[in-house]
Amino acid sequence: MHLVQQVLFILCATGAIYIFAKKVSELRRNIMLGRPEDINDRKSERWKNMVLLALGQKKMFKKPVPAILHLFVYAGFIIMNIEIFEIFLDGILGTHRLFEPILGGFYDVLIGFFEILAVLVLSGCLIFLIRRNIVKVPRLTMKELNGWPKEDANLILIMEVILMTLFLTMNTADQALQFHGAEHPAPFWITGHFIGIFSNCSDLTIMGVERTCWWLHILGIFFFLNYIPYSKHFHIVLAFPNAYYSKLIPQGEIKNMPEIQNEVLYMMEPDKAPASTGSEPEHKRFGAKDVTDLSWKNLMDAYSCTECGRCTANCPANQTGKKLSPRKIMMDTRDRLEEVGKNINTNKEFKDDGKSLLNDYITVEELRACTTCQACVEACPVMIDPLAIIIQLRRNLVMEESSAPQEWNMMFGNIENNMAPWKFSPDDRDAWING
Repeated sequence: MHLVQQVLFILCATGAIYIFAKKVSELRRNIMLGRPEDINDRKSERWKNMVLLALGQKKMFKKPVPAILHLFVYAGFIIMNIEIFEIFLDGILGTHRLFEPILGGFYDVLIGFFEILAVLVLSGCLIFLIRRNIVKVPRLTMKELNGWPKEDANLILIMEVILMTLFLTMNTADQALQFHGAEHPAPFWITGHFIGIFSNCSDLTIMGVERTCWWLHILGIFFFLNYIPYSKHFHIVLAFPNAYYSKLIPQGEIKNMPEIQNEVLYMMEPDKAPASTGSEPEHKRFGAKDVTDLSWKNLMDAYSCTECGRCTANCPANQTGKKLSPRKIMMDTRDRLEEVGKNINTNKEFKDDGKSLLNDYITVEELRACTTCQACVEACPVMIDPLAIIIQLRRNLVMEESSAPQEWNMMFGNIENNMAPWKFSPDDRDAWING
């Protein structure tokens, strides 16, 4: 019987890991569809960002209450992987609590600590469910979350509640067997107080409960593992590289377009222009119209989005009733990238589907509402930059489609003719001091 369970477990584990690896490989391919971007400077600062922002969750604590609750869930997820590792090895080797004889008395302390974490995770998830569905925190109930995004957020919380409940029930049943004469570790810190619920049960019944919870718990972990890449909760994985590769230049500094800078340089200093090769170079799109025009970092940002809504809650354009929502910008980018990925899966290469990120997903009205104030960038706990995507899409509108409000066109004309946004010639710029 034990051999059958081992074989079944190994098959389940192998299948779960294979499916997860295949999906992660697909997501990596999607991210690398973006334009190249060299981000390899100031490595010590980048490691510091990763430790403080991704591991330490520094920016989360601007809102202490959700930050503490999130810390419970986050710490439980990270630290309880040790317990999952033991269950994994037990399943492969056909053992029961493999680490107990190795760690001795420290094992009871470790499991007791895990139980405390499990209760904190359980409590945190229940409070998050209440905040989303009963209290209805405004940033968690905006219209872009209607449908699947709301269901996704609730489903992941419910799964974590179920997994923690199974873990605690498994430990309770396991200890109840000890008091029925079975050889198991000493009572644990929390579940040891609840073994009385099995006082009238036979050993066989208790064993059945413990084994059922064990199997449901580990199968739930395998399901959870393969659900994450389809969910916004993939930020659990991508928060670390995203924080590492985050922008280090001052937030108000916007990257110029080298191709435009070179054109201006060549006009002013023709001797620096490259020699003509006799054939026109292929036109490189200015800005971005679709996801493949964005950089790989922009696309990683999209997959890293937690949909927490802090960016949108701090956006002055959104606060004044305009349609712009930085969170929606990131969600739309991810949705379009997923659509492009499915197109490649079906056709082995991308076949033009007549759609693009600009216009089909993100409207001109949304883009023009942005004031480039950087509030969304400052608010994001995992250093996502929605503004970088907005700027690239607006550049495409202006430079490829000649689409800009009249006020912008007047400013562009003044900059071109007067080298300033105002309608004064350079010679008259200081005339205001006369008299």
